[in-house]
Amino acid sequence: MSLDHLALLTRFQDGFLAAVPDADADARVPACGDWTVRGLVEHLAEVHHWAAGNARGVKGPGLGGGPFDLAPHYAAQAATLREAFAEIDPDSVGRVLAHPEPMGPGPVRFWHRRQTHETLVHLHDLLAARAGAGSVGLAGAEPEVWADTVDEVVTVLQPRQVGLGRMTPLRHPIALVATDIDGTRTWVLGAPGERAEEEVIHAVVSGPAEGLALTLWRRLTPAEAGLVVEGDRTVLDTALAEAIVP
Repeated sequence: MSLDHLALLTRFQDGFLAAVPDADADARVPACGDWTVRGLVEHLAEVHHWAAGNARGVKGPGLGGGPFDLAPHYAAQAATLREAFAEIDPDSVGRVLAHPEPMGPGPVRFWHRRQTHETLVHLHDLLAARAGAGSVGLAGAEPEVWADTVDEVVTVLQPRQVGLGRMTPLRHPIALVATDIDGTRTWVLGAPGERAEEEVIHAVVSGPAEGLALTLWRRLTPAEAGLVVEGDRTVLDTALAEAIVP
């Protein structure tokens, strides 16, 4: 399935913005330490601002230290990001996430995908803060979108974490199986690009794509996400204890 990341980004930004006024700014964000709703909203606004600058290949002016009126502040930076994407050829060269240097040249369309999933995960966070706990189904995204979130972790983010020295390579690759995708979909965490049948797999984790994604992002435990773990459970626990996402 080919995803329209720009349409998804707008949808998730709109959902995030709509949820801000009804959220307690001081409420804790589940599974995110001592992060509050205020910190979450300001973070995503800052990330949108930063990504727009990287897409343009220039460092924009800072946003200041706040405190901000959260909904208008977020709305402004969400619009800034969309405006940048509308103006820039997706195939033109900007600055993207890389390794062994943290940033490097790459196509602007990289940010279309990266900001879509950044917004989706944080939309889940905001709705979890309003609900008092995280669970599957909060953000209302389709399985194919969550599968793309998993793919980004496996093929982009986790290899970059290794390349930047933020985590050690996984000793035992893990097969991830999305059971709610037509024909199923399988990835190998720790060996991106390889097929599960060609690797020595000590653990197989299967379940809905959303559950896989939110587990990789450490928002839900495997049990909370409705996942089934076959094989050596300690292999999965060891992987999840690492900084597999930024």
